[in-house]
Amino acid sequence: MSILLSVTGFDPTRWRDAMLRAAPSETIVLRPSSSRDETIRYAVVWRQPPSVLSELPNLEAIFSLGAGVDHILADRTVPPSVPVVRIVAPDLTNRMSEYVVWRVLDHLRRGATYRAQQAARIWNERRQPAAAEVTVGVLGLGELGRDAAAKLRLMGFPVIGWSRGPREVEGVETFHGEEGLSEVLTRSDILVVLLPLTAETRGLIDDEFLSRLKRETPLGTPILINAGRGALQRDSAILRALNDNRLMEVSLDVFEREPLPQDSPLWRHPRVFVTPHAAASSDPAALAPLITQQIAAHRRGEPLRHVVDRRAGY
Repeated sequence: MSILLSVTGFDPTRWRDAMLRAAPSETIVLRPSSSRDETIRYAVVWRQPPSVLSELPNLEAIFSLGAGVDHILADRTVPPSVPVVRIVAPDLTNRMSEYVVWRVLDHLRRGATYRAQQAARIWNERRQPAAAEVTVGVLGLGELGRDAAAKLRLMGFPVIGWSRGPREVEGVETFHGEEGLSEVLTRSDILVVLLPLTAETRGLIDDEFLSRLKRETPLGTPILINAGRGALQRDSAILRALNDNRLMEVSLDVFEREPLPQDSPLWRHPRVFVTPHAAASSDPAALAPLITQQIAAHRRGEPLRHVVDRRAGY
């Protein structure tokens, strides 16, 4: 009985070593020993090669190494009867909230303007509105969105939020559905996107979406922060909104194509802040024990936690 660890984009040995430290008796393979491997019962994956999971007849569960699971659901060869488990961990949640608070505060306190002034040796104080004057809208009220909203509230920001279905979040005015989305877009001075990628959200941030944002804010025009999934946005639409001054600034951690192509105008735009999908990097030391503990509990007959609803996409 063994565990498959299958990833692309980074060296999997750190994850293998962390899993073995957490569960020394496990057998972890970095690839199936054959095209039809009957020994593998669990798979731990990130952007796994196509079809790698389709020839594992005794597979009992698939674990994603990150908060997103679209890389698993997009593979039509994944057995539909096998549950997919997403990572929910304090470390991952805290890292995302740190990123969101960092970017919101940097925009609030005119970080881009002051960095440009420093480069040009210009001494000029700019007006910085108080947090209480700036409404932050959070799209996506799952584990990550709720925690980010709570920490923004502690900083003094009024926070409103949107989710696909009704949700109650302490201290946050919440909305859902298409009408609720319009309400959040027209009221947000800073918009934070933490949505999962589904059929409904793919390409959501397009010209029509951006045209629904409010016209004026205490910071000038609205600010967009996307730390959800790259396929939620249309990079070209964001650039048009920046160049038309419908967006004041943006912070983007995710993109339509990753790595971001060298010739993308987003690299050079003075009002774009780029990070390389690093808002909430998965730390093997923090997350590997949670995965091995779930596997051990499942073997004892306990139900899996944080199982993905495949129809909803999260």
